[in-house]
Amino acid sequence: MRKQFGIIFLIFFLSIGNLKAQIDKNSPIFIELKKQDSVFFERGFNNCDIPYLEKSIDDGLKFYHDNGGFQDKKLFLERTKQNICGNPNQKPIRKVIESSLEVFPLYNNGELYGAIQSGEHQFFIREKGKGDAIGGQAKFTTVWTKKDGNWMMSDILSYDHGDPNHSKIIDNLEQFLKDNHIPTLGLGVIENGKLSQIKVYGKKNEKESASYNILFNVASLTKPVTAITVLRLVSLGKWNLDEPLYKYWTDPDIANDPRNKKLTTRLILSHQTGFSNWRWMNKDNKLNFEFEPGTKYQYSGEGFEYLRKAIEKKFHKSLEELAKEYVFQPLGMNDTSYIWNEKKDAGRIVVGYDKYGNAYDIVKNKTANAADDLVTSVEDFSKFLISVMNNDLLSNSVFEAMKTNQVQTKKDKYFGLGFEIYDLGNGEIALSHGGSDKGVNTIVFILPKTKQGLVIFTNVDGGYNAYRPLIKTYLGSKGDKIIAIETK
Repeated sequence: MRKQFGIIFLIFFLSIGNLKAQIDKNSPIFIELKKQDSVFFERGFNNCDIPYLEKSIDDGLKFYHDNGGFQDKKLFLERTKQNICGNPNQKPIRKVIESSLEVFPLYNNGELYGAIQSGEHQFFIREKGKGDAIGGQAKFTTVWTKKDGNWMMSDILSYDHGDPNHSKIIDNLEQFLKDNHIPTLGLGVIENGKLSQIKVYGKKNEKESASYNILFNVASLTKPVTAITVLRLVSLGKWNLDEPLYKYWTDPDIANDPRNKKLTTRLILSHQTGFSNWRWMNKDNKLNFEFEPGTKYQYSGEGFEYLRKAIEKKFHKSLEELAKEYVFQPLGMNDTSYIWNEKKDAGRIVVGYDKYGNAYDIVKNKTANAADDLVTSVEDFSKFLISVMNNDLLSNSVFEAMKTNQVQTKKDKYFGLGFEIYDLGNGEIALSHGGSDKGVNTIVFILPKTKQGLVIFTNVDGGYNAYRPLIKTYLGSKGDKIIAIETK
């Protein structure tokens, strides 16, 4: 009981901030403790120098593991010998995530007597001839005390261990991006309905590194935002999901085709218009019906633009104004816009590249495109997905319609209203959408039942190469099911 009280007391002081703030990462104490951590685990743990471990830990060691229980010094050394060093052909290896390290010095009457070190570490399985395979990730807190001028480890907490088969982060992610020629990766991770991680790797352009709040053109991820804006209007009784759009707008190219009277918001949001993706893909560059609206699926950006024009005619407001009023401002999406803002965006937008490393021109829309070229950040789009997951903006009936299968696109995959739907079995679904343009590959997922979500933004033609490992890593078995459906 005394041991448990001691460690709880320690955590209490960590949480309420009575300790001094973490020290600068360039300070001598931080560097010294970083070295102590590195030597302790590399020499003692990774290379099984048990005598070194024994002399480096305090006789009163208290080790708390959320899966392995409490261990004193004797049990800690025994388990290390047995579980860590027992099979040299399949050896567990520990590596710290250096960017996560924090150090809080401990003083008594102005004299340094110890320090608390915290961070995250990863575990790998090193097999002969196969290299290191990722095995898991956890958080740790270590108490170091000084005795006779030497640093000794006196308390260890290892907790929040992830599923060893689906670690929370890919091993050597930066090397993976380099190998796949992905200049920039933006990553948002949603857990328990909340944004738990924002990570941005790589560079913004040839000269500058990427910051966590850089802006991406997300291509067709524009469509779900447009969809929710429109569905918000439906929820408020200002727009009708099944009202024919000809009452507000008819494109001149199809004015003489009676099928234009069948177009509704529901058919557009579920890609059943009969239009091609873009009219410029047609030989005559004109909009036309390729099949009867409502009879089958065919992805179409033209449909969303058609809907934009109808809504703008009805409300006498631009899509940008409507989205700001009904989505961006309520959700605090201050870095999201359909329209290029030179003053706001120029210094923060990430440059897109082709597979040879040549930069594309930045798209600078002067009017909103309902289907393409939204500019946003990882944080803003994650906020948007969380609001969808938690149904913060829609009525219950509209929300149910949004995540109901409207049309099948392949086995176990459908389109709802603005989102693709993966049928994961046992009543579980994943809502998703992707985007792909020159220098843009993006994709998102939300799992309403488990409150998980994932945002992946890349800025290169081959950025889709990052999807599979990230989906498997962050969505676990659900990610495996998504990949299985996609590759059928």
